[in-house]
Formats: sequence, C-alpha cells, structure tokens
Amino acid sequence: MPNRGVLQAGEKVQFTDRKGKRITDQLTVGGTTQTEHGLIMHDQIIGQTEGIVVTTVRAKREAQINQQHPERDEGKPWKSARAIGGWEYAVMRPRLADYVLSMPRGAQIMYPKDIAQVIQLGDIRRGMRVLESGAGSGAMSLNLLDAVGCEGSLTTIEMRPEFAKVALGNATVYFGERPGWWNLRIGDFDSVARELPEHAFDRIVLDMLDPWNRLEQAYRVIAPGGVLVAYVTTTTQLSRMAESLRQTGVWTEPDIQETLERSWKAQGLAVRPDHQMIGHTGFLVVTRAMAEGCHALHKRDRATKDTTTDVDELSVQQRAAQLEDLELRDISDRKLRKVLRDLDAQVANISSAQSGQQSGAGTSADDASSELE
Repeated sequence: MPNRGVLQAGEKVQFTDRKGKRITDQLTVGGTTQTEHGLIMHDQIIGQTEGIVVTTVRAKREAQINQQHPERDEGKPWKSARAIGGWEYAVMRPRLADYVLSMPRGAQIMYPKDIAQVIQLGDIRRGMRVLESGAGSGAMSLNLLDAVGCEGSLTTIEMRPEFAKVALGNATVYFGERPGWWNLRIGDFDSVARELPEHAFDRIVLDMLDPWNRLEQAYRVIAPGGVLVAYVTTTTQLSRMAESLRQTGVWTEPDIQETLERSWKAQGLAVRPDHQMIGHTGFLVVTRAMAEGCHALHKRDRATKDTTTDVDELSVQQRAAQLEDLELRDISDRKLRKVLRDLDAQVANISSAQSGQQSGAGTSADDASSELE
C-alpha cells in the first residue's frame, strides 16, 4: 500500500509550482529531476515529510540542454544565455489519479472520471472478488486493487503479454511491491474464464472491443446479483452491448451513462469555467446478473412501435404508417386546434401592428404636407 511518514528513495513524488504545473518523478539517492527552471536535488527531499517546498539549483542554462540528443537544441542559443534556478516547488506524494495520468503507458488508459464511476456504479468495495478484462497500462487495475484491498482479490485477463508487463510494473511501483491479491492472467477472455470456477466473482469489469461476445462466460463466473460494468467508446458498441444484454434474458435492463468533466477558476470575483473540458471519453453500461432459471424483467415496447426497421426501405404508404405508429406527431386534435387558434391570433396581431404603422406613417406625411402649405 502507499507509504506514509517521511519520503523515501524509490517513492514517486509530485512537484507542483505556483502556476500549477506538475512533475511526477521517482526519488533516487543522488538523483535529480530536470525542470524548465533548474534541477531539483533528490537528496534534499529524501527523509523529509510531504508538504515541504524545494528550490531548484541555480546553474547555467547549459545544464538544461538535452544531454542525450544535443542536436535537438541546436539553433536555440537562449538555452545557455542566462542562469536559471531559484524556482520553488511544493512536494507531495501523488494521488492515485495523478499517478495514473503520469505513469508510463503503452495502451490508452481510462480517465479518472470514468474509473471513479466504475468503482461507484459497480459497487466495488473492500473484500470483494473482482474479474477484469484488459489490463492495458494498469490504470483501472490499480484502482480496483486499491478498492478491494488485500482482503479481496482481483483477477485480470490480458491478451497481450507486453501490456501485462507494463501494468504489473506500474502496480509494483505504486504499491512498493507486487500486489499479492492480484492474479494477472495472460490469454483471451473466454479461454481463461473457462478455467475459473462458477459464480466465483462478485463484480466484473469489461474494457474491451467486443464485450457482448463475452457475456456467456461472464454470466457463468459471476455470482447471482453480481454487477457487470462494461466500458465502450462508440455508439455502435453501446447499441450492440445493450441489445445483447436484453437478448440473453439473464441480465437486468442496462443502465447507460457518460460523464463530462469541466474545471473552474475562482480568483476573487472572477469565477468562471475553464475554456477546455474533458468531454466524451466513453460510455458505461451497468447491469446485474439474474439467478439461474429466472428471466430478467425488461420494459415492454408498445406493439405498434417499431424501432428497428430502416424507414428508407419502406414504401411511401408504409413510411406514412410508420411515422404515425412511431407517434412522431403525437398531438391530440383538441391541442392542435388550440395551437392553431393561438397562432392565428399572433399572426393577426402582427398584421394589425403593421397596418397601424403604415397608416401612422401616412398621417404623419399628410400633416407635414399641410404644414408646408
């Protein structure tokens, strides 16, 4: 678990300056962190507590030239023109969200806003047994490991060994050791899931391209009443997943949502949202497993309502009937007559106002002519 007390070598720390710029780095004995304002010496931090302020070492800007690829800084004489340093940074241990965004990654990670929703909507708590598909770079895995704790267990199925290695490395650095309650398996979901015991998991998290193809094995290994959360990014995936859940008859009506994130600035009376926000990243599809032999209860559509036939494939007569069946013009005759009366009155008011303006203009012109005479 994350360390407490004084900062030690091997730990990740986060440096934040007065402008809010953050740098995350691992402390090493004799090590340094290069910033645009000079070097931070790790030996000044090791053995100290969180919340201290460190100042970058004053040095010639030559020290900031890329040592491995100096050719990249050719034509940038300002890099060695003046001394740098004396810039202050606050030192803290990174939050899990900060760690996830800064850690080395190969595959695209799930954003913290979506991860938080998975934990909350999936009701993933300490001591639970969770099955996850797709480790990626370990962003979701780290949060699941933290949520269930060492009293619970996480089984992750990752198809690509190199991704599993990245995820395991990130987890080891974060926890300070390999989490003993994490069973990381290599292979495709169906093959590995067949080897798992029935009803062995309380929760399942699917972050993959085709989660609808994994529902059979997912239902076999999840306990009755268990929660399944699927993360998909496109509307076509969303539709396919939702319809597949309904067709199986063993999953409750899916709850579908997405989360948008926008930060604000508050400085005195200048309180406003940031110009940029994190918009759509993915959809969360949440459902629960029914007991064996019990069919899920779903909302019934009206018999006249066809939501699947493409209207372009119908004849003119069929299309007219379809539009009426879909109730796209759902308005009673009484309400329609009232709407028409209101509109007639408003149009009449406009005509009356225009006539008054024209007559008034004519009267004014006649009065002016009389005065001239």
